[in-house]
Amino acid sequence: QVHIVESGGGLVQPGGSLRLSCVASGLNSEYHYIGWFRQAPGKEREGLACVSSSNDRIYYADSVKGRFTISRDDAKNTLYLQMNSLKPEDSGVYYCHANVRYQGDYWGQGTQVTVSS
Repeated sequence: QVHIVESGGGLVQPGGSLRLSCVASGLNSEYHYIGWFRQAPGKEREGLACVSSSNDRIYYADSVKGRFTISRDDAKNTLYLQMNSLKPEDSGVYYCHANVRYQGDYWGQGTQVTVSS
């Protein structure tokens, strides 16, 4: 069983930066992807970035490419999302998600990010 907890959200001005953290305990499978989704009010949940268990495959949505960076520290069971040049349209609830082969999907409870002046 994988347990996911996100943190690091908050209020930031346009152009600012935030770093989100996701602690994924119990993620022992060598076959998984872990990443970040975002859901803005009235919109569908959108995949932003993900990284493979071997850390050799990383994917970004076009909407965040060049501004957001995903990284993982396996020694700490932690996934990060460094968000730079934030825009108001980046506001929403950010979820950490893990897809584990033969097990399925795991989600965190989400952390709110608000980009506003």
